[in-house]
Amino acid sequence: MNFNQFKLDSRIMSGISQAGYATPTPVQTAAIPVILSGRDLIGTAQTGTGKTAAFVLPILQRMLSAGRNRSRALILTPTRELAEQIHQTIRELGKGTPLRSAAIYGGVPAMPQIRRLQQGVEILVACPGRLLDLVKQGAADLSQVRWLVLDEADRMLDMGFLPSVQKILRLLPGQRQALLFSATFPLEIESLAKQALHQPERVSVGLSRPAHTVSHALYPVAAHLKTPLLLSLLKQTDAGSVLIFTRTRHRAQRLAQQISRKGYKVTSLHSDRSQSQRQAALHGFKNGSYQIMVATDIAARGLDVESISHVINYDMPDTADAYIHRIGRTGRMQRKGDAFTLTTPNDLDMVKTLEKIMGQRLLQTLLKDFDYDQPAAEKTKAAEFSGPAAAQKPRPCGRFSGVSRRR
Repeated sequence: MNFNQFKLDSRIMSGISQAGYATPTPVQTAAIPVILSGRDLIGTAQTGTGKTAAFVLPILQRMLSAGRNRSRALILTPTRELAEQIHQTIRELGKGTPLRSAAIYGGVPAMPQIRRLQQGVEILVACPGRLLDLVKQGAADLSQVRWLVLDEADRMLDMGFLPSVQKILRLLPGQRQALLFSATFPLEIESLAKQALHQPERVSVGLSRPAHTVSHALYPVAAHLKTPLLLSLLKQTDAGSVLIFTRTRHRAQRLAQQISRKGYKVTSLHSDRSQSQRQAALHGFKNGSYQIMVATDIAARGLDVESISHVINYDMPDTADAYIHRIGRTGRMQRKGDAFTLTTPNDLDMVKTLEKIMGQRLLQTLLKDFDYDQPAAEKTKAAEFSGPAAAQKPRPCGRFSGVSRRR
């Protein structure tokens, strides 16, 4: 099976070839024919499955068939990082076509974006807030949009963008093709789908469980020993590119500094960094200038770095969905990956939830030669940084047995 089956324009096929795409992924195989047919679509696919190309390729094809016009495709996304990545995918796959795209998001000056729109583009990739601002200023016109994509719809809901999305829907023509992608479907997203889509076809790939290419391991530890254990784990692990998740931006910044002092090339990604700093961090992590990136959940979705070998959850995420999206940064496109999670006794309930989703018990691992009985040197500071369980000794999470030691 290859991309020839879709009968795409030769200019698009050239972009596919230059991008190194070999065969379509399952979500691409399922979604592309539906979108090419003109049907509305609801897509559910975990990250790392080729979802972006699944809607970019058929939209490029349909736009070429229809002829060029201004701002006729609109892709809404929750974060500036994801907007930039989708924009880059469009440029990559459509480089042989005359179609032009622009990424619109906040956190940076608006004038360069306004000038880009004035020059004329066919595809807008936008975050809802900045897009509405430009519409109010008369800089963006949505009256000619014929294709709409709502990407990471549940994430937009979580970030409070639902009212803005609904305002944008009211500005769009009634005659349009709409595509909605979401990892989960709470009632609010189902309601949004009814507003935005007409008799959609549903495509579901890899729903609600991590990729089979990812190996999972839990590292039970007292909260005050998380950082020493992480540093020992990094030292003992033959890792390539490592993405570490923390719960808060302050912890991400502090942990990156502690890792840097051990001689690692490390950067961080969180909401306290400026847009230029975020872009520099992502660029450096992608090209290998930084081996390690410490991030909050701002990077859990849409971070397109194919070579990540390990994802480490310094903090257990709050939800199973967040865990799936975090570890979806590794094991992408059939590559093997490892997901390590540092767990305290407070994480037992989430561990049980993850095991139910994956249908198996998760391996617990103790590091060889690591002193798990180290006392907290400064309990107040340790508790402030690591949480209320700082003084607890490491132990297997509840009923687990067969704890192994990584050699």
